[in-house]
Amino acid sequence: MLNRKFLLLISLLFILLLAACSGENKDDAKEKSEDGNPQKGGSLVYARGADSIGLDPINIIDGESIRVTHAIFETLFEYDKDLELQPKLAKSYDTAEDGLTWTIHLRDDIKFHDGTDFNADAVVFNFDRWMDPENPHHIGDFPYYPFLYGGFKGDPDHKIDYVKAVDNLTVEIKLKEKLAPFISFLAIPMFGIASPDAIIEYNEKFYENPVGTGPFEFESWTRNDKIVLKANENYYIEDKPLLDKIIFTVIPDNSSRLNVLLTGEADIIDGMNPGDADTVEADGTLQLIKRPSFNTGYMVFNTQIAPFDNVKVRQAINMAVDKESLVDAFYNGYAEVAKNPIPSSLWGYNDDIVDYPYDVEKAKELLTEAGYPEGFKTKIWTMSNPRPYMPQPLKIAEVMQANLKAIGIDAEIESYEWSTYLEKTGNGEHTMAMFGWTGVMADPDNFLYPNLSSTNTEKPASNRSFYENEEFTSLLEQARVTFDHEERINLYKEAQEIFHEDVPWLPIANTTSPIGLADYVGGFEAHPMENDDYAKIYLNQ
Repeated sequence: MLNRKFLLLISLLFILLLAACSGENKDDAKEKSEDGNPQKGGSLVYARGADSIGLDPINIIDGESIRVTHAIFETLFEYDKDLELQPKLAKSYDTAEDGLTWTIHLRDDIKFHDGTDFNADAVVFNFDRWMDPENPHHIGDFPYYPFLYGGFKGDPDHKIDYVKAVDNLTVEIKLKEKLAPFISFLAIPMFGIASPDAIIEYNEKFYENPVGTGPFEFESWTRNDKIVLKANENYYIEDKPLLDKIIFTVIPDNSSRLNVLLTGEADIIDGMNPGDADTVEADGTLQLIKRPSFNTGYMVFNTQIAPFDNVKVRQAINMAVDKESLVDAFYNGYAEVAKNPIPSSLWGYNDDIVDYPYDVEKAKELLTEAGYPEGFKTKIWTMSNPRPYMPQPLKIAEVMQANLKAIGIDAEIESYEWSTYLEKTGNGEHTMAMFGWTGVMADPDNFLYPNLSSTNTEKPASNRSFYENEEFTSLLEQARVTFDHEERINLYKEAQEIFHEDVPWLPIANTTSPIGLADYVGGFEAHPMENDDYAKIYLNQ
């Protein structure tokens, strides 16, 4: 009997000792993570408000697609979290004295996910696909290419003369005219380098079978549900990535998305209601990170149709909307009121511009001068899902609807899911539409040229206001060929003055979007452009 009690006591002590050792090991792992030696393994669940549209980077412009492709593909250069340009797949570059010939030197230790070599021929293959409509793999709209390079091969304003491989690791690109931000173009996520073999194999289906060089490989995609990526075990950066998998899930409702973070079903979420960030911050098992501001949320006017072809109507609406109250109500302190098309954090921002005041009586006067003393009926279009620059699009549209009612404008709200919304607004079917832009390069050109240049109104258009002002576009064109930084700043400031007078948009907000994470998620650094480095993320569990 005594022996049995003694053995039971010994067993209990042994169990307690094991538990203590186990707890000590977990604490050690956490300490090691904090000391720069994070745990490897595990699957990260990232809950977001909408699905990706496609996974072929050259054929996308939306943030939810870029969020995923950025983990699969890499560009020749990239912007770090401080918005400094850095080499990525390239090691360096040289520029000839004429400013037209650029020589790109490539890394020699990289393979695509399918095991084929990344080299100069692969870069040339991608450029040929992007720029040549006669190329058998040029399938899709390739929306970003023409408004950066003046069209496609064969078009009169196409800015690239040739792209050729000098040797296995050297690419030469000859331009027809100077492009000051050219190297910045090569850092834009849409120009991720894809495997030539995979493009040939999948061709028109490449958008759902992506193959790049990034830290994660594509595994599966269940539409409007989840995209699963797995670690690239042959990644060229030592000991990266740290995660086994990333699972991007789709939860359109903001409250439901917060709930899955609270219950532990998701590890990261974005797109929060006012107050959600406070809930996350107050929860001891969660952490809150603010993404540095590098976006502009706005409402576009379709300037090609009445009554929005009348500048006084557009000015009236800019005076009718109480932006201060709107931002206070729906951004919970994570935004500033916007007055320009570029964020205040970007060089070239014109802070001398005085925003239109909230003035209902003056707005009514302008409507009368425009020929609409009794107002008119119209529609406000909005996306159904949250965006970093528009956390609650429907509620924001409702406030605008009430503001416009006060000056006699009867606006019906019309909402569409994200991919349909992009298609319809690109085709100019809207009157007024909620929109926004997160920069993909640290240059005013990236905000102004695609969204406001008269060269980008051909449908499907990236210039969704269909704004055409040749003086404005001429300033953007001059800035593109000017290498003197101060001169470029002056050109962009002048362009913003024209924008302010013409108001093809109603600028709303520049946000510092809150991101909710479980407390065991480490290594996450919020990139201003949303180009988060997934290779560094780890789980302390």
